[in-house]
Amino acid sequence: MNNDWYMLSDDEQLFCDVLTRICADKIAPKAAQTDETSTFVHDQLRVLAEAGMFGANLPEDCGGSGISAPALLRAVAIVAGACGSTASALTAHYLATDSILLGGTDAQKAHWLPRAADGELLGAFGLTEPTAGSDPADMKTRAHRTADGWHLRGTKCFISNGGVADFIVIYAVTDPDKGHRGISAFIVPKGTPGLEPGAAERTMGLKGGHVFTLSLDCHLPQDALLGEEGKGFRTAMQVLDNGRIEVAAQCLGLAGAAMDAALAYAKDRVIGGQALSDRQGIRWMIADMGVAYRSALLLAQDAARQRQAAHASGARFSLASSMAKLAASEAAGRIADTALQLHGGYGYTRDFPVERINRDLRIMRIYEGSSEIQRTIISGNLLA
Repeated sequence: MNNDWYMLSDDEQLFCDVLTRICADKIAPKAAQTDETSTFVHDQLRVLAEAGMFGANLPEDCGGSGISAPALLRAVAIVAGACGSTASALTAHYLATDSILLGGTDAQKAHWLPRAADGELLGAFGLTEPTAGSDPADMKTRAHRTADGWHLRGTKCFISNGGVADFIVIYAVTDPDKGHRGISAFIVPKGTPGLEPGAAERTMGLKGGHVFTLSLDCHLPQDALLGEEGKGFRTAMQVLDNGRIEVAAQCLGLAGAAMDAALAYAKDRVIGGQALSDRQGIRWMIADMGVAYRSALLLAQDAARQRQAAHASGARFSLASSMAKLAASEAAGRIADTALQLHGGYGYTRDFPVERINRDLRIMRIYEGSSEIQRTIISGNLLA
């Protein structure tokens, strides 16, 4: 589906072309084995770090690649098309580094971001809780001031990279009387006493991008507070505006891979002396996949353009981000299901990638705000 992408500079196009080759050579061949063994994608992430992808969401003055938001959209889609688990772990890292970029002090940015951008450090984003997923303002994790810092206590769940990350940005309530204005964020390094990750969850898909429950009963120094007290909720919402576009990118990459597999299969599969691709019913299925993909892509590209413009203006792009995430996740699910249907019984076997892609895509309609939450955000913006 490469011909559908545009709006990139020559340097960005070269970056994406090189990334495509790297992913095809070093990441895609491991995708099936990663799924079978549920092995975390350490090796694949090292490859991406060497390719400059660990800092692709960051500006150059923070050690990042400095590429545009539309180029980042394309780059994440390339990685996802090769391996959904790898893209999931990578974009979870982006949530952590975006938190520091958007909410941190200059000293925190200088300390953490260059090392995260070059692959020395892997990050995680600790927002979701057992009773506070879709409504972060209802979180129960608390942080209390002490004589020399903070005491952090609570539980986080479904935290991508949480048990393997070198640092986790944890969101906690510091003033219960202020609602969402009483939420702050903290940088918690790996190995902090009282940070206890559970075993990786046994998930339906994205089996190489592990998610964890985290138990927290930690003492933290003063400078663990990310930026200012009480600004955590605002930071998290800005981060999720970015993250939802990256979910859309993952959906586009996985859906594009499913569609490419379906097109190749339809051309090669001959039944009764006729290729599947010559049958009208199959052609209509292909047409529907193409329309769904293109529609989602255009919404995602529009959101990426707004994200890029917001770098200078500071404007929010929540509506565009939610529309892109909703459209891409729903479309990708339909595309992957149609691709499996087109493969017939073979699509239901683990010998063909469309089976894995269908499982990997299912979570996209749930995490970083379910489809129902996106509809709530979208309708609220339209009615405002």
